[in-house]
Amino acid sequence: MQKQEMNLTTDLLSAVQTYFDALYYCDTEMLNKIFHKSSSLFDVDEGKVFVEPIDSFSKDVGGRVSPHSKGQEPEAKILLIDWLSTSCATVKIRIRAHNNVFVDHLGFVNGEDGWQIVSKIWHLEKVID
Repeated sequence: MQKQEMNLTTDLLSAVQTYFDALYYCDTEMLNKIFHKSSSLFDVDEGKVFVEPIDSFSKDVGGRVSPHSKGQEPEAKILLIDWLSTSCATVKIRIRAHNNVFVDHLGFVNGEDGWQIVSKIWHLEKVID
């Protein structure tokens, strides 16, 4: 792998880890750093598309009890990275927050502020009893 490709990969992996940490600690400062200010989140529930701007999602996360504060071990992993170009990638991840396990597709772009999420499509995969 060439040095430039290694740096791009390392930087993208670091950005994904910031996302994981932001949700694990319910840290809105990290969350607002990793999401582009114009990004939105999407889900479909019972056939209806749910769209949430990042500002709303950030407020929601900030009001949650963090998995860290409950003593839950971090459970998050990258399932797939699809490189669209050297400045665009889609990352599929699985992450647990309390009893909920989510699968997300995170659309990343590498712009003036580094790698940032511009879109998130998420799905509640399962609830653990």
